[in-house]
Amino acid sequence: MGLFNRKSNESAAAVATLPVDPALAALTGDYTIDPAHSSIGFTVRHAMVTNVRGTFAEHEGVLKLDGANPGASTASIDVRIASIDTGIGDRDGHLRSGDFFDAEQFPLMTFRSVEARQLGGDRYRITGDLTIKDVTKPLAIDLEFNGSATDVYGNERVGFEGSAEILRSGWGLTWNAALETGGVMVSDKVKLNFDISAIKNAA
Repeated sequence: MGLFNRKSNESAAAVATLPVDPALAALTGDYTIDPAHSSIGFTVRHAMVTNVRGTFAEHEGVLKLDGANPGASTASIDVRIASIDTGIGDRDGHLRSGDFFDAEQFPLMTFRSVEARQLGGDRYRITGDLTIKDVTKPLAIDLEFNGSATDVYGNERVGFEGSAEILRSGWGLTWNAALETGGVMVSDKVKLNFDISAIKNAA
C-alpha cells in the first residue's frame, strides 16, 4: 500500500480523477510519535576498526498523513541532545560538550520535512531540513512503511524504519584526534537510524 505519491507535472484536474485507495485514505490524520516504542540512533566508525552505536533517549515529533494527497504528508521531529547514550558515561559527556554537540547551548536537533516521494513498493525518500547546533542543511531519509495496526489499547498506529548518512563536519562537528598508525579517531561519516511508531491523534 503506497503512502506517498511521486510529484508529477500532471494537471490538478487529472490528479483529481485518480482513485484513492480506501485503506490509504483511512490513515489520513495527525499522529504523535510514541517515544516508548521508537528509536532514533546513529552509528559511527571508531579508531578506523569498529563501530560505536548510540541512541537519543528523549525525542518527540508529529506526522501529518494525507491519504487523498499523500505527497503532502509531513514529518517534524525534535531530539534532545543531552539524552545521548552510547553506553559509556565519559564518552556521552564528551559528545555533549563543546567539542561536539554543545548540548547546553544547542539543546535540540530538529528535522522538518519538505518533500516525500515513492521509490517503489513501500519504500520512500523523505527530504527535509536537519538542524544541528546552529547549522541547517538538507537531509534525505530513506524509509520503509511497515504498515498500520490497532494496538491492544485501541490506538491506531503506523510504523516506519529508515536510515540516512551524513558527514558530521557539514554541521560543524569537526573534533577529531589523529592515530599513531594513521587515520583518525572518529569518522566523518555517520549513519542515522530511525525506527518510528506513531499514534493517531483523537479526532
